[in-house]
Amino acid sequence: MSSPPRELPRELNVWHGTAIVIGTIIGSGIFLVPAEMMQAAGSAKLVYLAWLVGGLLSLFGAMTYAELGAMKPEAGGEYVYIRDAYGPLPAFLYGWTWFIVAKPASIATITSGIVRVLGGFHALGFLHTKFFVIALGHSREFSLSYGHLVSIACCILISYLNYLGVRKAGQFQLIFTALKIVMIVAIVIAVFAAASGAWSNFGLSFTGAKGGFAGFMAALVAALWAYDGWNDLNMVGGEMRDPQRTIPRSLISGVAVVAVLYMAVNAAVLYAMPPNAVAKSDVAAADAMRVAVGAWGAGLVMAGMAISMLVTLNGTIMSGARIPFALARDRNFFPALAEIDPKFQTPARAILVQAIVAIVLLIVGGAFRELFSLAIFSEWLFYMIATSTVFVFRARGLQRPFSSWGYPVFPALFVCAAGVLLYYTFFQNLRNSIIGLGLILAGIPLYLYFRSKHAKKT
Repeated sequence: MSSPPRELPRELNVWHGTAIVIGTIIGSGIFLVPAEMMQAAGSAKLVYLAWLVGGLLSLFGAMTYAELGAMKPEAGGEYVYIRDAYGPLPAFLYGWTWFIVAKPASIATITSGIVRVLGGFHALGFLHTKFFVIALGHSREFSLSYGHLVSIACCILISYLNYLGVRKAGQFQLIFTALKIVMIVAIVIAVFAAASGAWSNFGLSFTGAKGGFAGFMAALVAALWAYDGWNDLNMVGGEMRDPQRTIPRSLISGVAVVAVLYMAVNAAVLYAMPPNAVAKSDVAAADAMRVAVGAWGAGLVMAGMAISMLVTLNGTIMSGARIPFALARDRNFFPALAEIDPKFQTPARAILVQAIVAIVLLIVGGAFRELFSLAIFSEWLFYMIATSTVFVFRARGLQRPFSSWGYPVFPALFVCAAGVLLYYTFFQNLRNSIIGLGLILAGIPLYLYFRSKHAKKT
């Protein structure tokens, strides 16, 4: 009987990598945030500026991650960079936060979003119907709907796809990301071709906006949320072929394509509708298509949103499972999570446990939304820390297969921007930020437990 492989196989090429970047970033955000951004910024020009600044910051971060990924192409991505630059404890706190909150809450949010979109179709309205209800007193209840079953099924099916092999998951990502891009381009062309829009909309404003610097920052946060996900590729860096070349190419080209698509969609929306209408729209792209071609166009956008989120789900599950795998491989977590399936050569148990945690959050209901909001502060804190490691590695003189463009300006700008964003989000949502910080620090006793356990064995 042959022993299981010690390393995950490198089966993803540059096309898979680019699809992971594009497909994971573009979920529901571009369809949902235009209204939020207009309500915050108040003018088409400021909204566009937020998209532009968000895209540039994401590109600066991606270029830095390209250098890091090419230098250390290992499973876990940011975990590896923080571990090698700052030591095992900060790295463990990163992995703990992603494993227990960020990734499972993202999976729960995405699958719930798919159900909300599908439930908007008349034929699928039954998804909101509850089939199990338990009264908890004080007008509270625990309930399950048919939508819960669909959300859980999506989580299980995509997790199973990833269990069957990273190549299969990569092919799924590539095919459906291409379909997603075609869909977005078709929406943009249809709106500009068929809508009786007006270029003058770009010079108008929404009078009820928050406005000012606070309004712009709120719009920028929304834009950065829509751009979020480009870092997921580095988590599967241990499975990229020729990573010194493919990781930088995938990251930079992927973020650039997303930025162009986002700008195009926003232009189409503003061409079809004035800022006041955009600010009041739940799904601006769907309403723009309704203006252009009628109700069937809006339905097409909603169906496209569901497909788009399914691709994002695949990238999130694929990347998320590599974090507990990397933790366990360093003997800082449960050893079983470091096991590689001998047949499919995937981190099978890490994928399974990640799915279980996400399903628990789905069953609990609205609690995962609270957890997701708690994770926002934690995510940007670790983005800033992981990006700063490039200065540490440069100072140590480590070999760089790829050198980040604009060093040290671009990485420094990203770190500073992340710091400003952290300051802004911390005081704007003080309670959740403090709890999020508490969740990070709660990993310290667990880290000490695993370290002492490992020390006893050695």
